[in-house]
Amino acid sequence: MSRAATAIIHLDAICQNYRLAKQIGQGRGTLAVVKANAYGHGAAQVAHKLHNEADAYAVACIEEALELRQSGITKPILLLEGFFTPDEIPLISEHQFWCALHCQEQLDMLARTPLPTPLSVWLKLDTGMHRLGFRSDQILNRYPEITRLSQVKDVTLMTHLACADELSSPMTGKQITELRRLEQQLKLPSSIANSAGVLAHPDSLSDWQRPGIMLYGASPFAMAETLPYTLHTTMTLQSEIIAIHDLQPGDSVGYGATWVCDRPMRVGTVAMGYADGYPRHAGNGTPVWVAGQQSQLVGRVSMDMLTVDITGRDDVGLGAPVELWGKHVNAGTVAEHAGTIPYTLFTGVTARVKKRYQD
Repeated sequence: MSRAATAIIHLDAICQNYRLAKQIGQGRGTLAVVKANAYGHGAAQVAHKLHNEADAYAVACIEEALELRQSGITKPILLLEGFFTPDEIPLISEHQFWCALHCQEQLDMLARTPLPTPLSVWLKLDTGMHRLGFRSDQILNRYPEITRLSQVKDVTLMTHLACADELSSPMTGKQITELRRLEQQLKLPSSIANSAGVLAHPDSLSDWQRPGIMLYGASPFAMAETLPYTLHTTMTLQSEIIAIHDLQPGDSVGYGATWVCDRPMRVGTVAMGYADGYPRHAGNGTPVWVAGQQSQLVGRVSMDMLTVDITGRDDVGLGAPVELWGKHVNAGTVAEHAGTIPYTLFTGVTARVKKRYQD
């Protein structure tokens, strides 16, 4: 019998969330973003599940793209950060990856590399994020050069929304306006909407959408924001009770004695800790689901274990199931208690947690 820490991946739910993004985009091109191992869900497994539905995929780098190709994925894959060194460019051409182009150094490398098959280039416009991309004036100056390159087959204009998860921010409108202006000048297809754009900014919908976190059942917005869409839970992180202690007032629980019982309590120890990816900073009171009922964390999360309040739960014994997040405990709620976001929860689940896939 092995340690019970398991992440159940609900593949049908990922498909439902992709269909929602496609529906909101009115059937236009929709990339399934599967970077970072599909946000911790398993890139190859997710990509194969979506293979009959996704128009294309998006990853951060060539290593992630090659992994998908080697697993049998044949559809287009966009490299969101493009290439880093010249030796990647022939591989990008060979596998017909779509490739972001975001700086002069990349443009120079591409111009120096002869290719038998030209690339589909996604030209990155910096509209205010200031991570990657050319300014509008730089693109206007360089676009004739780009179109003359034999290494370039076609161009899509793209940018990235910085504040789309803040519904009152004026920055989103400014970014969209700048992209539209350049899009019209150059008469290019475009892509701007991430998950927050898809869900809450209809004016960001373009030829291609790039949903990420929404595919994995988590909202990109603060918990207080409500939207007219339902996202389906895609990951259930679970384990079980491995020890039970009956404690008295004044007894403390865990490292640092941060929880001290103020009444007789029953406390269960769960095989799950920060080495599994559960956030160490999840504090006392963070919800968990124990044997069909809500409970809460008491005491600090340690490397391999955490402790939960099971006072009054005579039905809970060794081996009782515990859901850390999933269908009963929203990952966003856990993230809020830990001072983080669901992205870090999903991508932080470590290799020693078994993954079990369900269609």
